Amino acid sequence: MLVLNQAEIMQSFSMREAIDADKEALALYSKGQASVPLRTNIDIPSQAGQSLYMPAYVEGQTPALGVKIVSVYPGNVEKGLPAVPATMIVLDPFTGIVKASLDGTYLTQLRTGAVQGAATELLARKDAKIGALIGTGGQASAQLEAMLTARELEEVRIFDINYDRAVAFAKEMAEKFNCQMIPAKTSQACVEGADIITTVTTSKVPTFSAEWVKPGAHVNGVGSYTPEMCELPKELFQKADVTIFDTMDGVLKEAGDVMVPLDAGELTLNDFTGELGQLVNETITGRTSAKEITVFKSVGSAVLDVVVANKIVEKALEKGLGTNV
Repeated sequence: MLVLNQAEIMQSFSMREAIDADKEALALYSKGQASVPLRTNIDIPSQAGQSLYMPAYVEGQTPALGVKIVSVYPGNVEKGLPAVPATMIVLDPFTGIVKASLDGTYLTQLRTGAVQGAATELLARKDAKIGALIGTGGQASAQLEAMLTARELEEVRIFDINYDRAVAFAKEMAEKFNCQMIPAKTSQACVEGADIITTVTTSKVPTFSAEWVKPGAHVNGVGSYTPEMCELPKELFQKADVTIFDTMDGVLKEAGDVMVPLDAGELTLNDFTGELGQLVNETITGRTSAKEITVFKSVGSAVLDVVVANKIVEKALEKGLGTNV
């Protein structure tokens, strides 16, 4: 069995490769060539945490099989441990034998950033120059890298409920990327006038107002993944010209941003355009004008994990990276 840590994954696979792999994964999913049960979420009340299990099998030219085990333990931060530790298990689809174990925490950051990058690449205006990033947690760096991979932005405004964190994150990212990073004191200052808006938090209330979103903007809602969470305001979906999900099944059963207004009759299924894989497969249409507002909502899917992880293992083997156990 091959064991890959974060550094070895980073040496094996780039954000550009991850964006392309995510497109391939969702294209196969939308073609019906993947078996992806909804994730199993187990609450751990004593730790105010959750344990999640995400299996998937993907057919196609290169079959992929695996399961990701993720824990969400907010209290780990005080212990100096990752708040969202994860492990990815890759199995040989022809024998069912485990062939690799990957750092699932970084894999999650990579593939989640990449799916936003894929949506941004397919839906945002080509001349986008100003980005907005809401949230500076563990997912933020990969989200920023994906935005900058998809579009050549000149500035990115960064907002966090803790302004000091936004300042520190902006400073760190300015040293990493060739782009101006501007900490914002309010989400309004972050969002107004932005061409691409990405919110990546676990908030239970909208992180910005739809009124602040300008014509022609593209919005990514990436952080919320349970019925109780809600990053995107319902008015945004009402205002949007195109709304795309990573998977229709996942968003309609897991995303509070969408489920709550649907249940209240404030939105209907006709307000949603389809899946990102359908857009890749060109069976639906995305942006058709510079003034349209486009929205991408993601809750994550194991189809992304197994496809990206399988490609990482292939690349690592080619480069002689990892430890065989």
